[in-house]
Amino acid sequence: MRRIVTVLTVLAIPLTRAASQSPRDANPERPTYATHAYAVAPGYLEAEQGLSMRGVSSYAQGTSWDVALKVGVTPHLQAEVFGPFYVRGPGGGGVGDLGLALKFRTDLSPHAAVALVPAITAPTGSAAKGLGAGRALGAATAVLSVDLPASFHVDLNAGPTGVGAGATQWFFSASGSWGAGSFGLTGECFDFTPGAAGARFAGLLGALSYRFAPGAVLDLGGAHGTTRSSPNSLFIGLTTNLGRLI
Repeated sequence: MRRIVTVLTVLAIPLTRAASQSPRDANPERPTYATHAYAVAPGYLEAEQGLSMRGVSSYAQGTSWDVALKVGVTPHLQAEVFGPFYVRGPGGGGVGDLGLALKFRTDLSPHAAVALVPAITAPTGSAAKGLGAGRALGAATAVLSVDLPASFHVDLNAGPTGVGAGATQWFFSASGSWGAGSFGLTGECFDFTPGAAGARFAGLLGALSYRFAPGAVLDLGGAHGTTRSSPNSLFIGLTTNLGRLI
């Protein structure tokens, strides 16, 4: 089970945060492990949720319902509550460790942006059942997002995770995506190094997406673990921009 970085990641459509983009357009961070350097418009609320099944020897070894609620605070700051609202493993089921992330971001040019995403999770999941870490953990992810010609987009992520458990893990991800109309395709290579919070977790991820409305995007895909301890997974998710809060 992943600890602090929990599917806070970029969708399979290269989403340019140009000034002309509507604040009602969905701008997903799922389903990859990488996040992008953009933010929900100030005062707007966006909800992400996804169902996944995973395991080393069988997809039935674990399931989860992952949720992220994001709100734009300023053009350069986004706040997010995230985590598995329900997760099931060999030890049973229940809520997992829920967390809070802040995204501080800025544009480098019309086609590039950077962000820093500090995050913390609380021990809301049962450690005895294997649903949580049993302690608060922190992370900090540096992000670079670049829009390339021909509708290609790249997100690069790196930073410490599992901070507070002892030996710190490190997270690295390179995600590339391409879009055509309402459809998108993405590929990602990710790696969580071994540490006190868990064994090494690395793999390759692929996903398809479909924007069936400006404020609603569906994603579908899976990940293949590239180490003996890394599970394979299948997932489906939905991102919806819920409009202005204030």
